[in-house]
Amino acid sequence: MTTPLIFNIQKFSVHDGPGIRTTIFFKGCPIRCAWCHNPESQSFQNEIILTKDGQEEIVGKSYTIDALVKEIEKDRMFYEQSGGGVTLSGGEVMSQNMIYLETLVKTLTGRGISVVIDTCGIAPFKHYERLMPYVDLFLYDLKFIRSLLHTTYTGTSNRLVLENLKKLSLAGASIDLRLIMLEGLNSDDETVQKTLDWLQTQNIQLTSVHLLPYHQFGKEKYSRLKREMPINFSAPSNSRLTTICQQFNRYYPTFINE
Repeated sequence: MTTPLIFNIQKFSVHDGPGIRTTIFFKGCPIRCAWCHNPESQSFQNEIILTKDGQEEIVGKSYTIDALVKEIEKDRMFYEQSGGGVTLSGGEVMSQNMIYLETLVKTLTGRGISVVIDTCGIAPFKHYERLMPYVDLFLYDLKFIRSLLHTTYTGTSNRLVLENLKKLSLAGASIDLRLIMLEGLNSDDETVQKTLDWLQTQNIQLTSVHLLPYHQFGKEKYSRLKREMPINFSAPSNSRLTTICQQFNRYYPTFINE
Protein backbone atom coordinates (compact mmCIF):
# COMPACT_ATOMS: atom_id res chain seq x y z
CA MET A 1 0.00 0.00 0.00
CA THR A 2 1.35 3.41 -0.97
CA THR A 3 1.32 5.78 1.99
CA PRO A 4 0.17 9.28 0.98
CA LEU A 5 2.11 12.38 1.93
CA ILE A 6 0.61 14.88 4.38
CA PHE A 7 1.83 18.47 4.34
CA ASN A 8 -0.10 19.91 7.27
CA ILE A 9 -2.13 18.84 10.29
CA GLN A 10 -4.12 21.87 11.37
CA LYS A 11 -5.58 21.78 14.87
CA PHE A 12 -8.62 23.75 16.06
CA SER A 13 -10.06 24.33 12.58
CA VAL A 14 -13.48 26.01 12.66
CA HIS A 15 -14.13 26.57 8.93
CA ASP A 16 -13.76 22.98 7.71
CA GLY A 17 -17.02 21.49 8.92
CA PRO A 18 -19.05 21.49 12.14
CA GLY A 19 -17.45 22.16 15.50
CA ILE A 20 -13.75 22.18 16.28
CA ARG A 21 -11.88 19.95 13.86
CA THR A 22 -8.45 18.65 13.01
CA THR A 23 -7.86 19.13 9.28
CA ILE A 24 -5.46 16.73 7.58
CA PHE A 25 -4.01 18.17 4.37
CA PHE A 26 -2.93 15.48 1.90
CA LYS A 27 -0.31 16.37 -0.69
CA GLY A 28 -1.17 16.02 -4.38
CA CYS A 29 -3.96 17.35 -6.59
CA PRO A 30 -5.12 16.52 -10.14
CA ILE A 31 -5.98 20.16 -10.97
CA ARG A 32 -4.11 23.46 -10.88
CA CYS A 33 -6.32 26.29 -9.68
CA ALA A 34 -4.73 29.57 -10.72
CA TRP A 35 -5.65 31.10 -7.33
CA CYS A 36 -4.46 28.14 -5.23
CA HIS A 37 -3.51 29.36 -1.75
CA ASN A 38 -1.69 26.12 -0.91
CA PRO A 39 0.65 25.63 -3.91
CA GLU A 40 2.73 23.22 -1.83
CA SER A 41 -0.29 20.89 -1.97
CA GLN A 42 -0.23 20.41 -5.75
CA SER A 43 2.57 17.89 -6.29
CA PHE A 44 2.24 14.32 -5.03
CA GLN A 45 5.99 14.35 -4.33
CA ASN A 46 8.10 15.90 -1.57
CA GLU A 47 9.26 19.45 -2.29
CA ILE A 48 11.59 21.99 -0.79
CA ILE A 49 10.11 25.22 0.52
CA LEU A 50 11.95 28.10 2.13
CA THR A 51 10.85 28.95 5.64
CA LYS A 52 10.13 32.58 6.47
CA ASP A 53 13.68 32.92 7.79
CA GLY A 54 15.13 31.53 4.54
CA GLN A 55 15.91 27.96 5.63
CA GLU A 56 15.07 24.98 3.41
CA GLU A 57 12.31 22.67 4.65
CA ILE A 58 10.86 19.49 3.17
CA VAL A 59 7.13 19.62 2.43
CA GLY A 60 5.37 16.29 2.85
CA LYS A 61 5.53 13.62 5.52
CA SER A 62 4.32 10.02 5.61
CA TYR A 63 2.25 8.79 8.54
CA THR A 64 1.22 5.25 9.24
CA ILE A 65 -2.49 5.04 9.98
CA ASP A 66 -1.75 4.21 13.61
CA ALA A 67 0.51 7.26 13.98
CA LEU A 68 -2.02 9.57 12.31
CA VAL A 69 -4.91 8.30 14.44
CA LYS A 70 -2.77 8.75 17.56
CA GLU A 71 -2.19 12.40 16.59
CA ILE A 72 -5.90 12.91 15.91
CA GLU A 73 -6.90 11.32 19.23
CA LYS A 74 -5.02 14.06 21.12
CA ASP A 75 -7.92 16.43 20.42
CA ARG A 76 -10.82 14.07 21.10
CA MET A 77 -11.99 16.23 24.01
CA PHE A 78 -12.51 19.19 21.66
CA TYR A 79 -14.45 17.08 19.16
CA GLU A 80 -16.75 15.76 21.86
CA GLN A 81 -17.38 19.18 23.41
CA SER A 82 -18.03 20.98 20.10
CA GLY A 83 -19.55 18.33 17.84
CA GLY A 84 -16.40 18.41 15.72
CA GLY A 85 -14.06 15.78 14.35
CA VAL A 86 -11.61 15.28 11.50
CA THR A 87 -11.66 16.84 8.03
CA LEU A 88 -9.62 15.23 5.26
CA SER A 89 -8.50 17.85 2.77
CA GLY A 90 -5.69 18.55 0.32
CA GLY A 91 -4.54 18.89 -2.32
CA GLU A 92 -7.23 16.41 -3.27
CA VAL A 93 -7.83 13.68 -0.73
CA MET A 94 -9.96 11.61 -3.14
CA SER A 95 -6.95 11.21 -5.45
CA GLN A 96 -4.91 9.49 -2.74
CA ASN A 97 -4.46 5.76 -2.11
CA MET A 98 -7.96 4.48 -1.43
CA ILE A 99 -6.91 1.49 0.67
CA TYR A 100 -5.16 3.88 3.06
CA LEU A 101 -8.10 6.30 3.10
CA GLU A 102 -10.76 3.64 3.58
CA THR A 103 -8.81 2.09 6.45
CA LEU A 104 -8.31 5.52 8.01
CA VAL A 105 -11.96 6.59 7.87
CA LYS A 106 -13.16 3.17 9.10
CA THR A 107 -10.77 3.43 12.03
CA LEU A 108 -11.89 6.96 12.91
CA THR A 109 -15.62 6.25 12.69
CA GLY A 110 -15.07 3.03 14.64
CA ARG A 111 -13.67 5.21 17.42
CA GLY A 112 -16.65 7.57 17.27
CA ILE A 113 -14.80 10.40 15.49
CA SER A 114 -16.73 12.31 12.83
CA VAL A 115 -15.19 12.44 9.35
CA VAL A 116 -15.69 15.22 6.78
CA ILE A 117 -14.20 15.16 3.26
CA ASP A 118 -13.15 18.34 1.43
CA THR A 119 -13.03 17.66 -2.33
CA CYS A 120 -12.85 19.37 -5.72
CA GLY A 121 -14.87 16.55 -7.30
CA ILE A 122 -12.14 15.39 -9.70
CA ALA A 123 -11.92 11.68 -8.86
CA PRO A 124 -13.72 8.50 -9.94
CA PHE A 125 -17.14 8.23 -8.31
CA LYS A 126 -16.27 4.73 -7.09
CA HIS A 127 -13.84 6.42 -4.69
CA TYR A 128 -16.69 8.40 -3.15
CA GLU A 129 -18.84 5.29 -2.95
CA ARG A 130 -16.15 3.50 -0.92
CA LEU A 131 -15.98 6.27 1.69
CA MET A 132 -19.59 7.44 1.74
CA PRO A 133 -20.77 5.05 4.50
CA TYR A 134 -18.21 6.58 6.89
CA VAL A 135 -18.41 10.28 5.93
CA ASP A 136 -20.76 12.69 7.69
CA LEU A 137 -20.38 15.59 5.25
CA PHE A 138 -18.73 16.45 1.95
CA LEU A 139 -17.34 19.96 1.52
CA TYR A 140 -17.72 20.09 -2.25
CA ASP A 141 -15.93 22.73 -4.32
CA LEU A 142 -17.65 24.02 -7.43
CA LYS A 143 -15.25 26.47 -9.05
CA PHE A 144 -17.19 27.41 -12.19
CA ILE A 145 -20.50 26.35 -13.69
CA ARG A 146 -19.07 27.21 -17.13
CA SER A 147 -16.76 24.45 -18.33
CA LEU A 148 -14.61 26.81 -20.44
CA LEU A 149 -13.77 28.92 -17.39
CA HIS A 150 -13.09 25.79 -15.36
CA THR A 151 -10.67 24.51 -18.01
CA THR A 152 -8.99 27.91 -18.37
CA TYR A 153 -8.34 28.45 -14.67
CA THR A 154 -7.90 24.89 -13.34
CA GLY A 155 -6.62 23.03 -16.41
CA THR A 156 -9.51 20.55 -16.32
CA SER A 157 -13.12 20.45 -17.51
CA ASN A 158 -15.87 20.58 -14.88
CA ARG A 159 -17.75 17.62 -16.42
CA LEU A 160 -16.67 15.16 -13.72
CA VAL A 161 -17.25 17.76 -10.98
CA LEU A 162 -20.88 18.16 -12.01
CA GLU A 163 -21.43 14.43 -12.57
CA ASN A 164 -20.07 13.53 -9.14
CA LEU A 165 -22.11 16.27 -7.48
CA LYS A 166 -25.29 14.86 -9.03
CA LYS A 167 -24.40 11.32 -7.99
CA LEU A 168 -23.56 12.30 -4.41
CA SER A 169 -26.82 14.20 -4.12
CA LEU A 170 -28.82 11.30 -5.55
CA ALA A 171 -27.09 8.92 -3.12
CA GLY A 172 -28.27 11.05 -0.20
CA ALA A 173 -24.87 12.35 0.90
CA SER A 174 -24.78 15.48 3.05
CA ILE A 175 -23.15 18.20 0.95
CA ASP A 176 -21.88 21.66 1.83
CA LEU A 177 -21.26 23.35 -1.52
CA ARG A 178 -18.21 25.65 -1.56
CA LEU A 179 -18.07 28.44 -4.15
CA ILE A 180 -14.86 30.42 -4.61
CA MET A 181 -15.89 34.00 -5.42
CA LEU A 182 -13.71 35.76 -8.00
CA GLU A 183 -14.50 39.29 -9.15
CA GLY A 184 -15.10 39.48 -12.89
CA LEU A 185 -15.26 35.71 -13.37
CA ASN A 186 -18.11 34.07 -11.45
CA SER A 187 -19.72 36.70 -9.22
CA ASP A 188 -21.92 38.47 -11.82
CA ASP A 189 -25.72 38.12 -11.83
CA GLU A 190 -25.80 35.95 -14.95
CA THR A 191 -23.26 33.41 -13.68
CA VAL A 192 -24.80 33.23 -10.20
CA GLN A 193 -28.23 32.64 -11.72
CA LYS A 194 -26.85 30.04 -14.13
CA THR A 195 -25.33 28.19 -11.16
CA LEU A 196 -28.60 28.31 -9.24
CA ASP A 197 -30.60 27.22 -12.29
CA TRP A 198 -28.35 24.19 -12.79
CA LEU A 199 -28.58 23.19 -9.13
CA GLN A 200 -32.37 23.46 -9.19
CA THR A 201 -32.80 21.75 -12.56
CA GLN A 202 -30.68 18.83 -11.40
CA ASN A 203 -32.48 18.73 -8.03
CA ILE A 204 -29.20 18.95 -6.13
CA GLN A 205 -29.85 18.49 -2.43
CA LEU A 206 -27.50 20.58 -0.28
CA THR A 207 -27.27 21.03 3.47
CA SER A 208 -25.63 24.44 2.99
CA VAL A 209 -23.65 26.70 0.65
CA HIS A 210 -20.52 28.64 1.58
CA LEU A 211 -19.31 31.61 -0.44
CA LEU A 212 -15.53 31.83 -0.22
CA PRO A 213 -14.22 35.23 -1.33
CA TYR A 214 -10.76 35.07 -2.87
CA HIS A 215 -7.88 35.96 -0.56
CA GLN A 216 -4.13 36.29 -0.99
CA PHE A 217 -3.05 34.46 2.16
CA GLY A 218 -0.97 31.98 0.17
CA LYS A 219 0.66 34.46 -2.19
CA GLU A 220 4.04 34.51 -0.44
CA LYS A 221 4.27 30.70 -0.63
CA TYR A 222 4.91 30.87 -4.38
CA SER A 223 8.15 32.78 -3.93
CA ARG A 224 9.17 30.41 -1.11
CA LEU A 225 8.67 27.52 -3.58
CA LYS A 226 10.60 29.52 -6.21
CA ARG A 227 7.53 29.79 -8.40
CA GLU A 228 5.61 32.70 -9.82
CA MET A 229 1.97 33.15 -8.84
CA PRO A 230 0.03 32.54 -12.08
CA ILE A 231 -2.56 35.35 -11.88
CA ASN A 232 -3.66 38.02 -9.44
CA PHE A 233 -7.36 37.88 -8.64
CA SER A 234 -9.64 39.97 -6.47
CA ALA A 235 -12.71 39.26 -4.35
CA PRO A 236 -16.15 40.77 -4.92
CA SER A 237 -17.14 43.62 -2.62
CA ASN A 238 -18.90 42.86 0.65
CA SER A 239 -22.13 44.32 -0.70
CA ARG A 240 -21.91 42.10 -3.79
CA LEU A 241 -21.29 39.02 -1.64
CA THR A 242 -24.32 39.90 0.46
CA THR A 243 -26.45 40.11 -2.69
CA ILE A 244 -25.20 36.72 -3.91
CA CYS A 245 -25.89 35.27 -0.48
CA GLN A 246 -29.47 36.55 -0.67
CA GLN A 247 -29.92 34.94 -4.10
CA PHE A 248 -28.83 31.55 -2.78
CA ASN A 249 -30.83 31.92 0.43
CA ARG A 250 -34.03 31.51 -1.53
CA TYR A 251 -33.09 27.85 -1.98
CA TYR A 252 -30.32 26.91 0.47
CA PRO A 253 -28.86 28.02 3.82
CA THR A 254 -25.93 30.22 2.82
CA PHE A 255 -22.87 31.57 4.61
CA ILE A 256 -19.92 33.81 3.75
CA ASN A 257 -16.46 32.74 4.89
CA GLU A 258 -14.05 35.63 5.30
